[in-house]
Amino acid sequence: MKRFISIVLSTILAVSLTACGGGGGGAQVSTVESKETTAAESKDAAATTADAGASEAAEGTEAGGASAAGDDYHIGIVTGSVSQSEDDRRGAEAFQKLLGEDRVTLAIYPDNFTEELETTIQTIVNLSDDPKMAAIIVNQAIPGTAEAFRQIKEKRPDILCIAGESHEDLPVIGDAADLVTNNDFVARGYLIIRTAHELGCKSFVHISFPRHMAYETMSRRVAVMKEACKEFGMEFVLETAPDPTSDVGVAGAQAYILEHVPEWVEKYGKETAYFCTNDAHTEPLLKQLLEYGGYFIEADLPSPLMGYPGALGIDLTAEAGDFEKILAKVEQAVVEKGGAGRFGTWAYSYGYTVSAGLAQHAVNVINGESELADIDDISKAFKEFSPKASWNGSNYTNADTGVKLDNVFLVYQDTYIMGDPGKYMGSTEIEVPEKYFTVK
Repeated sequence: MKRFISIVLSTILAVSLTACGGGGGGAQVSTVESKETTAAESKDAAATTADAGASEAAEGTEAGGASAAGDDYHIGIVTGSVSQSEDDRRGAEAFQKLLGEDRVTLAIYPDNFTEELETTIQTIVNLSDDPKMAAIIVNQAIPGTAEAFRQIKEKRPDILCIAGESHEDLPVIGDAADLVTNNDFVARGYLIIRTAHELGCKSFVHISFPRHMAYETMSRRVAVMKEACKEFGMEFVLETAPDPTSDVGVAGAQAYILEHVPEWVEKYGKETAYFCTNDAHTEPLLKQLLEYGGYFIEADLPSPLMGYPGALGIDLTAEAGDFEKILAKVEQAVVEKGGAGRFGTWAYSYGYTVSAGLAQHAVNVINGESELADIDDISKAFKEFSPKASWNGSNYTNADTGVKLDNVFLVYQDTYIMGDPGKYMGSTEIEVPEKYFTVK
């Protein structure tokens, strides 16, 4: 009798499990398998999950209800602080306001991230503790981001990991992330010099420090700039300034720029364009160039908000979030300071657009409206926050191997030179000579 009862119970249990599996068994198996996915396979797992979510969203919409993905997933955005990366942070805040604080979680990595690597990693990883988290965007993707993404993928391969403006080598972050976008350091290295030449500059001064020059993105851009200066008959000069993440801090680094720009202008002449690789250096550089002479084509991460408000002493509170009004007010102040035809930017903030645009792209992908690694779909999301801007871009190509990475994109916006009137330089329409893509 005991054996008979046991057989009956086993049969009932098997039937029950089969019935339960009819509607959702596939999803359960997929979840178990995804947890066992290796780090190297995680990008495919994330893409599959996103596609599945998109299919469910479409089915929910067709049925007349809210989309399955649309109302029940969260987005995480990690940026630097306002003091270090204001535009990045403001873009994240704008997207949070758009989608709601209940669906978008913001986090800030440490200002001194080079000394607080573990804190940086944990800050990013912590977002994956949210069971509804569907995508995590880090802008700028400072050192530690790749490791954080690896840890996230180990426990949550379903989460889309997206990096904006990586400080780590692109093949490294590209292996850990589902998608990476960086400013096009190759094309811009050529185009910035070309623009300076068109404006009549005879010299170009590049200001940086060893930590930044160790990054492939910045060292390759310097190599391209040097080569372009040769092509256009311009003198190329390297100047070193303190790293704001070092012991001198932001204040010490900015004081150094304020002190040395007058010396540089006297040494290299007023027909010289200047470029710095650090956001904190930008404001004092602009302030002194407006006072003593010289040209500034565009910032490392261009924006009318990058350095200009502080350098010009203008309040843009009333114009917050409206980049057309922001640019107009900045341009007017530049002209009044005598800087017409000498100072440039991107009409829309790069950092702001990347934070908000990559988050929007993640939403579009999850909702089945875009492909993750499609430059046209990425541009579409960016244009949500830069409606009148012209963008261009391409896949990153490893200069050592010649291998093109399918999930890493280099992008740039047209250069705008402020004046009366100002003008776009048509940079996105210029074909960069092929030789520059292998310069290193």
